[in-house]
Amino acid sequence: MKTTKKFTIAAVLVILAGVYYYISLPAINIHSTDTWFFIVGFLAVILVYYIVRRKMKPRDIKESKLARGMIGLLLVIGVIYVIGTVLSSPIVNAKKYQKLMTVEEGNFTDDVEEISFDKVPLLDKDTAEILGDRKMGSMVDMVSQFEADDIYSQINYKERPVRVTPLRYASFIKWVTNQSGGIPAYIRIDMASQNTELVKLEEGIKYSASEYLNRNIYRHLRFSYPTYIFGELSFEIDDDGVPYWIAPVKKFNIGLFGGETVGKVVLCNAVTGECTDYDIKDAPQWIDRAYSADLLVSLFDYYGTLKHGFLNSVLGQKDCLRTTSGYNYLALDDDVWMYTGVTSVNGDQSNVGFVLSNQRTMETKYYEVEGATEAAAMESAEGQVQNLHYTATFPLLLNLQNEPTYFIALKDDAGLVKKYALVNVQKYQIVAIGDTVSECEDNYLALLYTNGVKQVEEDTREVQSVTGRIEKIAQGVIDGNSHYYLMIEGSEDIFDVSVVDYIDIIKYDVGQEITMEFKEGEDTNTVLSVK
Repeated sequence: MKTTKKFTIAAVLVILAGVYYYISLPAINIHSTDTWFFIVGFLAVILVYYIVRRKMKPRDIKESKLARGMIGLLLVIGVIYVIGTVLSSPIVNAKKYQKLMTVEEGNFTDDVEEISFDKVPLLDKDTAEILGDRKMGSMVDMVSQFEADDIYSQINYKERPVRVTPLRYASFIKWVTNQSGGIPAYIRIDMASQNTELVKLEEGIKYSASEYLNRNIYRHLRFSYPTYIFGELSFEIDDDGVPYWIAPVKKFNIGLFGGETVGKVVLCNAVTGECTDYDIKDAPQWIDRAYSADLLVSLFDYYGTLKHGFLNSVLGQKDCLRTTSGYNYLALDDDVWMYTGVTSVNGDQSNVGFVLSNQRTMETKYYEVEGATEAAAMESAEGQVQNLHYTATFPLLLNLQNEPTYFIALKDDAGLVKKYALVNVQKYQIVAIGDTVSECEDNYLALLYTNGVKQVEEDTREVQSVTGRIEKIAQGVIDGNSHYYLMIEGSEDIFDVSVVDYIDIIKYDVGQEITMEFKEGEDTNTVLSVK
């Protein structure tokens, strides 16, 4: 009977441990704090059960070798964990933490090319969610069964900035009735054109976060890779539009628990569940997000604050730099780069520079450009429309006319973009507002010239003269102004005469002789005088 009872108790403990593992999914890895807590919790449960079952008093516990042995084991594990935590911390490893990220000095105008606004993401994640929900609301065949997930990963897809998110089951009952076919589509939003598509799949997504059993993506990854410690998952699509889950695998470079970076990345086909793992250096180029923005920010903060050791980062804070509160994304060379400002630890409303970090490779560049913080730029933009009570989105850093410039969308209370703003980073009193991106850009360029940031290039073309009979004459309108276009006998050049400046040109006709002073141009010669 005793043997049967012991077997039953052991079986119950194993079942409980299995249930705990199935739900919490700890990695079987010495670097995982979940593993340590699982072991301690399991031993503590056995110890408590043993004490309660034997009705042991404190004196009995002291006399029991088994109880004392288990208590001692728990203490040893606890001491090892505490020591491992301390030895893994920046307190004793400041130099190692400071070197986790390699940072290069960059040149902004060389590294960040001017791009057309038709490739600039005009929307933030919140607005993308609104568009996604609207799209789902129009899909009457799906809206009762599915809803848009709130992932909305920003990626580059065919050289376009897009956000993608899978659908999810609307409830547990909807999962029961639809899980055999899986999730039939995902949402893709072009962040520049605001075009929103519901991409239907020939075969449904079987592996997602809204699954309840073994097809839950976290459980599927854990059972496939029991020892991997996964970072934050992202949802992406490859160049053919096939949906994947991207699971970065944490690498601990300092002690037991410190110096987190990414060592591997696992790609899981969201439809078939097929998984492939790569060393981070060998990851496919279409992947846009192996390093999360939060991880990159923390790594740069280590780099910026620990240059002279841990104590200096807390007390003297000499030469200490840190990132500002917030980040955004830039698309460069078919990769997604995390952008954030950099300020001194004792900084106020100004940045000393900014940093770009590649989310696939961790390549990081620092640009020493003094200017306004993102928060100050947002306040400047909101101040221009304070009567409308619009809210500024977190800025996107652009290169306009070789000037570092914050691009900001201004949203109403419903979360819809109503206006756009451009704020000069170095002279953030230069703020341009427009109802459209094109209008905003025109206003900004005009302000750059008005405020002396840009100078009108001196026209060094030589003034020339020509006399001859008019062979052809035609009229055109440019920006609301009339122009006459002339060709002279014996010349292939076209001469552009502004009627506003030289009204007498209307008196001339084909065959008449004319004398003109002009400057050469690429397509037409600009006429300066008519005789």
